[in-house]
Amino acid sequence: MTYSSNFKHTKYRADIDGLRAIAVLGVVIFHAFPNWVQGGFIGVDVFFVISGYLISTILFENLEGGTFSFSEFYSRRIKRIFPALILILLFCLVIGWLILLADEYRQLGKHVLSGAAFISNLTLWKEVGYFDNSAETKPLLHLWSLGIEEQFYIIWPALLWLAWKRKFNLLTLTFILCLISFLLNLRGVGSDILATFYLPQTRFWELLSGSLLAWLVLYKKNTFAVIIDRIECALSEWKINRYLNINALISIVSILGFFILIYGFININKKVSFPGFWAIIPVLGTVLIIAVGPNGVINRTILSNKIAVWFGLISFPLYLWHWPLLSFLRIIEGENPSIWIRVLAVLLSITLAWVTYKLIEYPIRIGKFKASRIILPLLILLMSFIGLTGYIVYIKDGFIHRKAAQIEDVYEYGLHWNGWSQCDQVKSDASGLGGCFILSPNKPIDVLLIGDSHAGHLATGLRDVFLGNTENIAVMLYAGCYPSYPVKTPSAVYFNCPGQFISRALDYAIKTPSVKTVVLSGYPALHIQQSRFHESSVLTDDQIIKNLDAFDEGTRQTLKALINANKKVIYILDVPELLKDPKSCTQRIYARGCEINIPKEAYLNRNKDFLRLIDTYRKEFPSVIFVNSSEYFCDDEQCYGNKDGTLLYATRDHLTPNGSRYLVNSFRHLFNGKN
Repeated sequence: MTYSSNFKHTKYRADIDGLRAIAVLGVVIFHAFPNWVQGGFIGVDVFFVISGYLISTILFENLEGGTFSFSEFYSRRIKRIFPALILILLFCLVIGWLILLADEYRQLGKHVLSGAAFISNLTLWKEVGYFDNSAETKPLLHLWSLGIEEQFYIIWPALLWLAWKRKFNLLTLTFILCLISFLLNLRGVGSDILATFYLPQTRFWELLSGSLLAWLVLYKKNTFAVIIDRIECALSEWKINRYLNINALISIVSILGFFILIYGFININKKVSFPGFWAIIPVLGTVLIIAVGPNGVINRTILSNKIAVWFGLISFPLYLWHWPLLSFLRIIEGENPSIWIRVLAVLLSITLAWVTYKLIEYPIRIGKFKASRIILPLLILLMSFIGLTGYIVYIKDGFIHRKAAQIEDVYEYGLHWNGWSQCDQVKSDASGLGGCFILSPNKPIDVLLIGDSHAGHLATGLRDVFLGNTENIAVMLYAGCYPSYPVKTPSAVYFNCPGQFISRALDYAIKTPSVKTVVLSGYPALHIQQSRFHESSVLTDDQIIKNLDAFDEGTRQTLKALINANKKVIYILDVPELLKDPKSCTQRIYARGCEINIPKEAYLNRNKDFLRLIDTYRKEFPSVIFVNSSEYFCDDEQCYGNKDGTLLYATRDHLTPNGSRYLVNSFRHLFNGKN
């Protein structure tokens, strides 16, 4: 439809701004002080319901009044979202240029492009994997929620408009889509929790819950009035109307919704399967608070308070500012900054949010630039330029020649393959995450290493041991795939390798007579817990147990198959993981400190289930040689990231070439002829 100056807008409600304040403050406090409000992340779900309610109210009213305009709708969305987002993306590009290493800046470029295109949630979902940086070091991680909202804004108006033109019942459409999305959420949270968290189809039900409320408020006012009359009559008949009237009931519902939200902030945490059923809590609480209107006791006292409204007005720029500041601080510090630094970061983000709202967002949306014809094309042009800049940063590999990127190449995982040749006994797919590498291409393979990238980081040491010897060695690996035959389990996403790469590698080892020794190495803790050492697990205890059982079954099956094929099996237990990024230790500009050791007790606690399985394997498979890497990295108290002044780790869990040499030389005597 064409532009209409009669485009209607929802009546302003101060209490909804107050609700925004609760949502954004919950998120900010959770990110800065996660132990204070463990469920603070549900503030995003509150935002989803508010957005669905407000946007759908606008759409329903304008469709009914014949004033709906796609151009007007999206121009207002652009003026609402683009100004602050452009500023944040530009800020991240500039700060990233100054402090990020090449691989980090390259990833930031991809995230800037994704943020400008509103597909951050899809990019982050695809990115979850073996070589992925931790969540805390992604300055634009928080844009995943904006991606879901914008995808909703793109799809929902078009669906409503088509349904309206076809005279399809809008309530029926909204309810069906909400139900489908909710069921997909319930189904997905048990099988692929990361996809369920990031993908729009499993999140839209939260926005559509707000849409359902919008329809009821707009079109069932008479029904509500009848219900209220009947309640008042009943109260009168029961002779309790002097103690309880309709206003009191409204306030009770308001209080109920508020305490449901408080319950969610306190009791929901990273260990629950979220969203799933748990997401009903913030959705229901928000719906109840909005539904009672501005006269509910919580709405008119707490949420309409001037301070709450002020935070609500700056909630969008505050959400955008707080995470990049905290993330860059963590990158510089190499670990979680001190509490006072985080307090200062939060205060700075509030200040920057107010400045952004006052000087940029308000003038463009409401103030003197509102009617300017040049603003809209200028915003689109700037966002396109920012997105293009991010793409250039990405394809230029993070501009390695920047001063901040000048770091010793000892950190580069790819250096492990210097001196190796490609082999085609087991081919990888086109992703580049897996492959076959061989020292002597024209000789049969005597020793075969199979595993994930934690097998790959042994390559430098193995090259030095075997190069020029009569025995020939090859490495067959696929990042993110543990060296065992796959076992399916409801939550185990790492057990099923693309193209069954590891299964084919194991089959090759078993069927090839020249292969006398098979070395297995991988990252068991990640496969079992699906989170790195420094991150909280996204799995429940039951899901971890299922993964552990699948891991055990697959490992036993693999060891039995290799032993039955008369292969010598060497099983490399994984190296300890660090809590601090070693890149921040000595080379990063502005970095402070170089302490990257961890307590041995922390390593033992992280791997206790895996080590318990190893004890049973030692008894059940006495012919298998188990190499405990921690013996070479740990003493009775500490596990070390440095050894005699040499940095052993490239990332928190991958070795440098020097670390690889150190570890392999420690157990080289286990290979025939190597003493």
